[in-house]
Amino acid sequence: MNMIIFIAISVVLIVLAFVLGWFLNSKVGENSITAAKEKAKSILEEAEKEAKHIKKEKLLEVKDEWLKKKQEFDNDVNIKKQKLQNHEKQLEAREENLDKRYEVVTQKEKELKTLEKTLSQQKLEIENKQSELNQLILEQNNRLEKIAGLTSEDAKKMLMENMINKAKTDAAQMIKEVRDQAKVDAKKEAQRIIVQAIQRTAVDHSVESTVSVVQIQNDEMKGRIIGREGRNIRAFEAVTGVDVIVDDTPEAVILSAFDQFRREVARISLERLIADGRIHPARIEEVVAKVQQELDEEILKEGENTIIQLGLHGVHIELIKHIGKMKYRSSYGQNLLQHSIEVAYLTGIMAAELGFDTNLARRAGLMHDIGKTIDKNVEGPHALLGYDLTKKYNEHPIVVNAVGSHHEDIEMEHPIAALVQAADAISGARPGARREPLESYVKRLENLENIAKTFEGVAKTYAIQAGREVRVIVEPDKVDDVFADTLANDIANKIQEEMEYPGQIKVTVIRELRKIAYAK
Repeated sequence: MNMIIFIAISVVLIVLAFVLGWFLNSKVGENSITAAKEKAKSILEEAEKEAKHIKKEKLLEVKDEWLKKKQEFDNDVNIKKQKLQNHEKQLEAREENLDKRYEVVTQKEKELKTLEKTLSQQKLEIENKQSELNQLILEQNNRLEKIAGLTSEDAKKMLMENMINKAKTDAAQMIKEVRDQAKVDAKKEAQRIIVQAIQRTAVDHSVESTVSVVQIQNDEMKGRIIGREGRNIRAFEAVTGVDVIVDDTPEAVILSAFDQFRREVARISLERLIADGRIHPARIEEVVAKVQQELDEEILKEGENTIIQLGLHGVHIELIKHIGKMKYRSSYGQNLLQHSIEVAYLTGIMAAELGFDTNLARRAGLMHDIGKTIDKNVEGPHALLGYDLTKKYNEHPIVVNAVGSHHEDIEMEHPIAALVQAADAISGARPGARREPLESYVKRLENLENIAKTFEGVAKTYAIQAGREVRVIVEPDKVDDVFADTLANDIANKIQEEMEYPGQIKVTVIRELRKIAYAK
């Protein structure tokens, strides 16, 4: 019972609490709604006020913007109006100028028409005067022809001849003065450079020899050299390509050959065979082959020593071999290697005086005759052969050109080429430097005299100083002092074009006037 009562009381209490809560909640909700409505109404009123305020501000801004744009538009319109007014003023001014120019042009046209009329009248007057002048000239020429006894063509011809002769005389005199001045300026400097170069590089004169003498201990050795039925000497000559002369000369055997290398191989081989005592064909072949190998090595060593002596570098090994071969070559009796070294020094010294590359100059001078060391089976001028050889082994273009052009087979491209040519002539022209066969020497002198005789006015010619000078005696009534200078240069140019010779040839023209009278 107590539990039931307790439950009933609890239920009643819960119901009462619920009713009380609902009543309180209703009152509170009504109050909240009322407050909310009042707050919302207040917010709306404030919003309306704010909107009206914003609307007024925006209207003011729009009005200000419109006024600003209107002001800018008015300004632009005023500026454009001002420009239009300026353009109108300029156009008005141009129109006024055009009117003035038109008036000026019109005035000038009138003046030109007046001038044309005046010129036409003057032209007509000139033509009339010219006709009268021509008539007067014709009459005057006829009178002159009658007085002088010459036609106008004869007079023209005489006048032209006189003018030509005078022009020739003046030209020859001017040429003489220019040449004399050039000689005065250049002679001293050229002599100084060349003499200094020669003094510093002069070497012993060479004499060409085609034989070598091998000394033997006794004449019994001659028989061993000849061998049974001459088999040893035949084998030796076949292997070396040298003629062996065994004659009555005591204790000597002579080796003869134009090729110095083969003659040197033969000389050394024969000396070794004589010292060894074993002389027979097989031994001869063995010794000769060994000597040839040794001399090939010596050639390379000689080339290297020459390169070091001249202070050169970077030379191809094949070119060094050809330089070494120059030791066993000669030209007109002058040793080719000594000649090339001399040319190298001469070229280098002259290049230094003139401000060119001395290394390239010495290099070109050393190799200028390298074509002479090429196999004789290869045909062509030695200058062009040397040109191809140096070009093949990538020598400097200036060196290649100097090698190919030192005899003018190709065109010179650099002053060093001219220096090489001059040094080559200097080295070969020194007295005693080269030997020339008698027949070719005499023929060269005859050609020299004959070339000088081909010129008009030449009476006699004499080649003197071993062909280094030709003296030309002229007829004084045909060649005067002025033309004597021109004649000397003409003869020198013709000699240079038609002859080949070492060094240079001096041409001396002698004009002598002799008058003879006898007292009786």
